[in-house]
Amino acid sequence: MRGAGCPRSFPLSPPQAIPCRLPDRTAVAALAALVVWTRGPRFRHTKFDRVLCLFQEQALQHGRKPLTRILDHIDGPEQLRALTIPQMEQLASEIRQEIIEKVSVRGGHLAPNLGVVELTMALHYTFDTPRDQLVWDIGHQAYVHKLLTGRRDRFHTIRQFGGLSGYLRRDESPYDVFGASHASTSISAALGLAAARDLRGEDANVVAIIGDGALTGGMALEAMNNAGSLKKNLIIVLNDNDKSISDNVGALHHYLGKVRKMQTTPSYRRLREMAKDSIQRLPVVGEMAREAAGRAETSFKQFVMHSKSGAIFEELGFKFFGPFDGHDLPLMLNVFENVKRIGGPVIVQVVTKKGKGWNIAENDSTKWHGPGAFDYETGTIKKNPSDPPTYTDVFANTLVSIAENDPSVVGITAAMAEGTGLKKMHQRFPERYFDVGIAEQHAVTFAAGMAVGQQRPVVAIYSTFMQRAFDQVVHDVCVQDLHVVFAMDRAGIVGEDGQTQHGVFDIAFMRMLPNMKVMAPKDEEELRHMLYTAIYMDGPVCLRYPRGKALGVPMSDDLHKLEVGKAELLSPATVEQAERFDCAILAYGSTVAQAQLAARELTQEGIHAAVVNARWAKPLDEELILRLGKGTHRLLTIEDHVVAGGFGSAVLELLERHNLLKTVNLRTIGLPDKFVEHGAPTILKELYGISSAHIKEVVRDLLGVPSPSESPA
Repeated sequence: MRGAGCPRSFPLSPPQAIPCRLPDRTAVAALAALVVWTRGPRFRHTKFDRVLCLFQEQALQHGRKPLTRILDHIDGPEQLRALTIPQMEQLASEIRQEIIEKVSVRGGHLAPNLGVVELTMALHYTFDTPRDQLVWDIGHQAYVHKLLTGRRDRFHTIRQFGGLSGYLRRDESPYDVFGASHASTSISAALGLAAARDLRGEDANVVAIIGDGALTGGMALEAMNNAGSLKKNLIIVLNDNDKSISDNVGALHHYLGKVRKMQTTPSYRRLREMAKDSIQRLPVVGEMAREAAGRAETSFKQFVMHSKSGAIFEELGFKFFGPFDGHDLPLMLNVFENVKRIGGPVIVQVVTKKGKGWNIAENDSTKWHGPGAFDYETGTIKKNPSDPPTYTDVFANTLVSIAENDPSVVGITAAMAEGTGLKKMHQRFPERYFDVGIAEQHAVTFAAGMAVGQQRPVVAIYSTFMQRAFDQVVHDVCVQDLHVVFAMDRAGIVGEDGQTQHGVFDIAFMRMLPNMKVMAPKDEEELRHMLYTAIYMDGPVCLRYPRGKALGVPMSDDLHKLEVGKAELLSPATVEQAERFDCAILAYGSTVAQAQLAARELTQEGIHAAVVNARWAKPLDEELILRLGKGTHRLLTIEDHVVAGGFGSAVLELLERHNLLKTVNLRTIGLPDKFVEHGAPTILKELYGISSAHIKEVVRDLLGVPSPSESPA
């Protein structure tokens, strides 16, 4: 809390202990009365509030759970700004416990949020949000932000269908200034907000919060270059936790590490404070003293440290401060209070630890970055040992197996070693593994260079992140017809991470490119052979596969090449038989299993549907598709992708070229022209018709046959 006349730049010291000790029963009664009294829009800065704080602390010291949580009274930053330092520190503990408990139920982003509790509290305390605008990079560390901005009562719904988003959404809260979930966007967005603010003649603060991993992204560096020249009032908080999801890599990461190490040594801190104290004792006052002390500190940093800590940013036109302990709440409050008075672009380096406050997550922040459901008491992630492997594991193991026999095979990832499975490539062949940081554009052109250099590069990137490197795929790979393999994990509906993470556009943007070939497996066994095929074919090729568990089909020991552009007729046994069926279902990738299930169930209704595993969206198996179209006169396509530009569109284009649209009735099943919300994949697929039940409905409609429930008794 801030009392009357207390300068905001100096948070109150802990409240004085009241010289009395009540018996436990009396204490409980008094605390209960105080709890009722303090239920309101703001906590009061009174002696009663100090009594409440004292009793809370005593309860914690004696191992008893407090009778009320401060968190239960936080409905917005205004309540946070009314707290004392001890109350805020208790609130930080309560927030961590809330996040751990809620995330344990269904999974979510854990370690990133545990690491920014004090940082987030200090930002909302110091800045007048939402008038002052906080722009979070990526947004997977915004759970604390959500708890402090009026969404506490809905926090248990996070990442569930119809519940809170796991990222920032402008339509969810006015405090979510800019929605995002891909890295390195915050500085660009914040600079745009600052420029717009100046054009309106306003004076609100704009703050971008970006991690040291995201700072390696080219877009962040482009924005910093622009910000340094525009000289807008802009604050960049560099959340330096030495991590993105995987370990950070690159020269900028090593530079920040050197700054961090140097400026946190005891001898450096003592000398720095001596220099500042000497300057501040000079007969100057106010802003002049602060400015002189700041110049002295900067000069001292550059004198002591030959690499000139922060100089790389200062040369770009920023004032650089830090590093500061991001878990020291009083320090953070003072830092931000003073920094917001400085004109021009400013960078504040804040050192935090991912997983802070829960030893299990601290010890392995990569594993606990975004776990599934887990037991928060034991730290055991809930997983059935009898489950089949994930598609990611199958891809990674197959790549390593191929690389064992071919020294020209290399693996490339963009800061997703664990997520893409390439960690296994790194462990087995470190010299043929390349993590380029959060830099998908660079990853693609880097791979193109390796292809020219007679290597066989496999670029493993999530489908949604591949969008970021589209121009490089076009210009640097396809135009030159270079042999680069794009292994696109998390293709299709990915679930709880929502609209920015679903990989539902890749067929369209890859299929349209000359020289590109596009394929998807029906199961994990086919994935192995497709990867082998992709590595040993010519030109650019992309291979998409879904997130999560595979189907559990048996996998052979050998690998063989698939015929390019050749689909697989699954049922009936021959094309001649299929031509006489009622219709043909052309299924692409992960939807094949649903098509097979639907066909089996339709047989019980007397409806015979052929099922094709398309395998290729480009080139299509034109011969098979045209024969089935001419024979059955009814085709249905299904894909885990938007209809626009997808596999179904490719079939439609084929029929149109052969003037068959008048004689062949074609239906396409896929996602509509909208961004798909977050929720469990089973719910979303059922909602949007990527299911056997919907396939059966469409087939009946094609044939003009009522559903069994509609048939007369």
